[in-house]
Amino acid sequence: MILTLIGYRGSGKSTIAPLLAQALGWEWLDADVVLEARAGRSIREIFAESGEAEFRRLERQGICEHLQRSKLVLATGGGAILNPDTRREMRAAGPVVWLKADAETLHTRITADHTTAERRPQLTATGGAAEISHLLAVREPLYRETASIVIETRGLTAAQIAEEILSRLPADFS
Repeated sequence: MILTLIGYRGSGKSTIAPLLAQALGWEWLDADVVLEARAGRSIREIFAESGEAEFRRLERQGICEHLQRSKLVLATGGGAILNPDTRREMRAAGPVVWLKADAETLHTRITADHTTAERRPQLTATGGAAEISHLLAVREPLYRETASIVIETRGLTAAQIAEEILSRLPADFS
């Protein structure tokens, strides 16, 4: 069984995953960190040198591998839900939690994280808040389709988010 976290960049997936893993006695992975380690390059470098299509191929390959494991909390990249096969496989592997936040909250979190600019590319020509708003409009239906649990993260601490997720897992979850 896998517990998969989805949501836009800055939604808290990498922060919440270790808290959930500790509470469950499971392992956790950040799919983007594993991808970067395997590629020997940052996501920004992969985009610049090989393009988004190659990044998405590597992302899908890694997620497929991770979803074969058990007792794992998986923090995915914000765009992992773009592939319909990946969405289907996430749902089949166990509960999928969408960490939802509005564009303003995400922009505040992303700009506060100085490593984001170094490791992550802009995904539109505009970048910034306009990019977040645009991509949320595109991705929110996909997040909604994929998620079995939706957590509104605005105004909650990481511990509160983790507690809310744990309280909403199915009774037979293990």
